[in-house]
Amino acid sequence: MTIRVLLADDQALLRSAFRVLVDSEPDMEVVGEAADGAQALELARTARPDVVLMDIRMPGTDGLAATRLISADPALDSVRVVMLTTFEVDEYVVRALRAGASGFLGKGSEPAELLGAIRVAHAGEALLSPAATKGLIASFLAQSGHAADERPGASEERLAALTGREREVLVHVAGGLSNDEIAGRLQVSPLTVKTHVNRAMAKLGARDRAQLVVTAYETGLVRPRTA
Repeated sequence: MTIRVLLADDQALLRSAFRVLVDSEPDMEVVGEAADGAQALELARTARPDVVLMDIRMPGTDGLAATRLISADPALDSVRVVMLTTFEVDEYVVRALRAGASGFLGKGSEPAELLGAIRVAHAGEALLSPAATKGLIASFLAQSGHAADERPGASEERLAALTGREREVLVHVAGGLSNDEIAGRLQVSPLTVKTHVNRAMAKLGARDRAQLVVTAYETGLVRPRTA
């Protein structure tokens, strides 16, 4: 199966470099290029990419707004967005994940990391760079005071639909563990873990693992380290 990739960045030179890299892979092809978020949204609807590499900072409609619009469109439910950042620690990353992005990647990443990120996002196994993303989410939630919902009981309402095992799996997902690693911890099969993860995503309205991690921190199920 060929992974269809859309490139969204206002720097034409960078898009060209990404195109050469992606098109060199036998299982990938670039299906469009966008110079801003509005064009990215339009191409997402017409070119039907599997994965969008989306720069956060673009003129006009930025990557954050475009990601939110893509995620809100039921017709684009299968599209995964990977945010591209200049720095690994970016104040917009958590907002991007909340908007529906599957993860993030630094523009200075190695080519193999970029290609791996596309494959991971396409497989629905995001987060990308789990430990780094987990730490970033924890840091910003702690700083912004949003480690848990402010309304009393709101967090428990969001988690009420989950079984005890699903909550346990959610904690491990937020810890950046893979299905195989969680299976080892819980002494169950990876397929069983995958079932729990999928059910948790369905119940919480999460698009992928990235959204599960954000939910785990927002509800206070997992507490960020402030030190």
